[in-house]
Amino acid sequence: MARLGLDFPTKWGRSYAARFFRNLYWAYYITPAIRRMSTLSVSGLEHLDGRGPFIFVANHTSHLDTPLLLTALPPKVRRRTIVAAAMDNFFMQTLKAFRTVLVFNAIPIDRHKINRRSSQLALELVEDHWNLLLYPEGGRSPDGNLQEFKGGAAYLAERSNALVVPTYIHEAGFLRGPKYAKAPIHTLGQSQRRHHVTVTFSAPLHAEEGENIRRFGTRIEEAVAELGRQVSANPLYGQRPNDEY
Repeated sequence: MARLGLDFPTKWGRSYAARFFRNLYWAYYITPAIRRMSTLSVSGLEHLDGRGPFIFVANHTSHLDTPLLLTALPPKVRRRTIVAAAMDNFFMQTLKAFRTVLVFNAIPIDRHKINRRSSQLALELVEDHWNLLLYPEGGRSPDGNLQEFKGGAAYLAERSNALVVPTYIHEAGFLRGPKYAKAPIHTLGQSQRRHHVTVTFSAPLHAEEGENIRRFGTRIEEAVAELGRQVSANPLYGQRPNDEY
């Protein structure tokens, strides 16, 4: 019986053969397709000039967020990037899991609880100088606003001494929203086959001396929220009803 969930093997996705196929597939199919669909613009690439590894921490509104963000990355960075993908969504069927690993260089994570196995694998890969893409909200936003972050990014960054890059993907939910998004603001409108999307990277963060993981995680979340407020010009982005103003 095929191994699925956290047991699905992913090491082969980092082999030379898989990486060779993936590089060609992205160069000649995914990247051109995304740029035709989204008229993608990218800001903040100067923040990726330094030596990684980087942990990209992004908001999440659409299943297209990952191809959009990976397309925005310089090829040299993208080729060394692992995607943390939801185990219960992408790793419960053999063919879907195979495609997810092959195309996105993904590893499964349990988004509903802290799992030592998935955390340890992610940590080992970051320590081996692989970049990592995380969506700390744990899934696509149900209302378009930034949801509360889980603590995985702060934990991995603190343990590995990696740099956290706050990332904001603007208006991806409107791109074929009824098919790929979750929030009503995106799903109830007309499916747009072409929509302008912006991906913005801000200055990397690192855990400060004496800073605990909870406080570092809060700082990461606020950095993504602030980036979203700046790009969207929405002063309420990232605010929740119980937040103090």
